[in-house]
Amino acid sequence: MQTYDEVIEYLFARLPMFTRDGASAIKKDIDNTVRFCRALGNPHTRFKSIHVAGTNGKGSTSHLLASVLASAGYKTGLYTSPHLVDFRERIRINGAMIPQAKVIDFVNLNRSLIEEIQPSFFEVTVAMAFDYFAAEQVDVAIVEVGLGGRLDSTNILLPALCVITNIGMDHTDLLGNTLAEIAGEKAGIIKPQVPVVLSERDEAIAYVFEQKAHELKAPLRFASTELTVQGYERRGKGLILRIVDNIRHRTKEIYVGLAGHYQQKNILGVLTAVDELRKQGWEIGEEQLCEGLAYVERNTGLQGRWQTLSTNPLIICDTGHNEDGIREVIANIQSTAYKGLHIIIGVMRDKDISHMLPQLPKEAIYYFCNPAMSRALPADELQDRAILYGLQGEAYPSVDNALASAKKAFQEGDLIFVGGSNFVVAEVLKECK
Repeated sequence: MQTYDEVIEYLFARLPMFTRDGASAIKKDIDNTVRFCRALGNPHTRFKSIHVAGTNGKGSTSHLLASVLASAGYKTGLYTSPHLVDFRERIRINGAMIPQAKVIDFVNLNRSLIEEIQPSFFEVTVAMAFDYFAAEQVDVAIVEVGLGGRLDSTNILLPALCVITNIGMDHTDLLGNTLAEIAGEKAGIIKPQVPVVLSERDEAIAYVFEQKAHELKAPLRFASTELTVQGYERRGKGLILRIVDNIRHRTKEIYVGLAGHYQQKNILGVLTAVDELRKQGWEIGEEQLCEGLAYVERNTGLQGRWQTLSTNPLIICDTGHNEDGIREVIANIQSTAYKGLHIIIGVMRDKDISHMLPQLPKEAIYYFCNPAMSRALPADELQDRAILYGLQGEAYPSVDNALASAKKAFQEGDLIFVGGSNFVVAEVLKECK
């Protein structure tokens, strides 16, 4: 294969892919990844790493940590998923995406291995990322779990630090039907004697992590116990947060260059993780910390987190796509001034929308759509389900059609919100580029 497009088409068409195929694409063990990486010379053992899991916030947390470490002078790899516009968003070093030539070379060099092992799309991308980070000799890689933790392909790492953001009801068909079961899967990334930071302490399931950490002699810290957000205000594209340190009994203000209300939760985990890294000897100055938090989008290319795509008309998108994620989206909408509210929404078939739809504002005009993805719930079916919860609007055959109709209906002072799925947001990002 000579071109980047050929290689990407090969990966997309040949390999099982969760974003397209759903649960059938998930391999319920890490054997393929172990085998693939062994053939590559175990690249994941040749760089330090920080492993990030959680139901919501793990992407923002990963990008924030990567931005801070890069600002502190460390050559920092970042592996996240899914991508929104370009496959190469998944694999970055100091914010720069993996070059197309590196993707082409990796697939061509390992094509026979890929066809022998028959890994999933995700397993190939994990191996590619680890191989690239090792070859480029990164100082550290921030690696986001794809799904769950215990059986995720990324869980072959022996990291310097584990971070778990929060636990919510999502992917229940794969991770369990209770918060405790899901917590058990997320806790599966905890390693012997490796420190672990939990961004949020939920008293109902804290014991799951405490027992696992005790069993593995892993030092455990709950960020929301140590730190509290006393208040915040929006400033430009971000938030000024007043953080109370409950251990040292002091307060400071920090600017985070992300505007989402939910960043209040993520920042506690990030600050505690940075404190833990400093204890391990990582050199991260206060000025470098502040720079990394302020310029996370510039430093890492983060997209889709309460992101303003246009000011006239005002279009904001967010990738929150489960019960807790939608709750945070609604909090953001409620804190935004507008006259009329237009919501472009699409979801995947395997999402439990019975917990999402009741949260959505009834006064909005809805534009139900489905992205160009076989897993998507057809727009007319989503419309039918939404009507049961008093949500009114029309169904559209594509995201582009929905966006065009919302723009046509927009009046000065209105807000157009785009969300419900990563893939709806991805198509609007492409349209707005």
